[in-house]
Amino acid sequence: MKTCLITGCSSGIGLCAAKTLHSRGYKVVATVRNHKDKVELEQHGIHTIILDLADENSVNTGFQQALNYLDNQLDGLFNNAAFGQPGAVEDLSRTALKEQFDTNVFGTQQLTNLAIAQMRKQGHGRIIYNSSILGLIALAYRGAYNASKYAIEGLADTLRIELYGSNIHISLIEPGPITSRFRENAYKKYLQHIDKAHSPHRETYEAMEVRLKKQGPATPFTLPADAVVEKCIHALEAKKPKRRYYVTFPTYLFAYSKKLLPMGILDWMCRKVSDS
Repeated sequence: MKTCLITGCSSGIGLCAAKTLHSRGYKVVATVRNHKDKVELEQHGIHTIILDLADENSVNTGFQQALNYLDNQLDGLFNNAAFGQPGAVEDLSRTALKEQFDTNVFGTQQLTNLAIAQMRKQGHGRIIYNSSILGLIALAYRGAYNASKYAIEGLADTLRIELYGSNIHISLIEPGPITSRFRENAYKKYLQHIDKAHSPHRETYEAMEVRLKKQGPATPFTLPADAVVEKCIHALEAKKPKRRYYVTFPTYLFAYSKKLLPMGILDWMCRKVSDS
């Protein structure tokens, strides 16, 4: 029986991954941040722990709880938990940026380093980062999230080089638009940290609020969460996992555009889609 620790399982990709791997016979540990979500997941027979990536002690404690349940055998770590902080870069306070990086980068990498130590002991492991199309290109009013995913890409690429020959494999999944509660959670962060009334971007924010509050897919080419989970399974089970997995047409489009097009044209494309 293979084992896997998955973060951010209260909804969306993480929830889908936990259920799918559990059904495939994995011994899964799913993480959530509140008791209500823990109870709901455990009703599906999935072992669930409380782990908040923004809290250093919670990461240490949660990882040890996961290892205890998995009998000190961790075959895979799926770093899925993250959130998006909307807003123009000039409107982002130090506090807003810190909150974004505490979860998406610092807590994620703290957990990853704990997993690496365990995987070195056992002689193997798979670590998968759920990055984003915004780890490849930058869109306006997503600066904090862009930066956090660029950071994750840099850490993962570096680890892949440093861990060469260790039998610990590093993969990045880079989805575009996926059905989830991402916009709903982002809207809460927008209300918490952005002062629209005193911003030169207030007219843009009016349109952005409509997009963030829209029910259902807000952009073309949106795929269900299992499109990401399919790539996660390959990264966990393939003899030679890929370094990068693109998901959705926009990711393929911008990944290849970044390689082939002049920067000015790429910037034009990013401006065109930033309002979507």
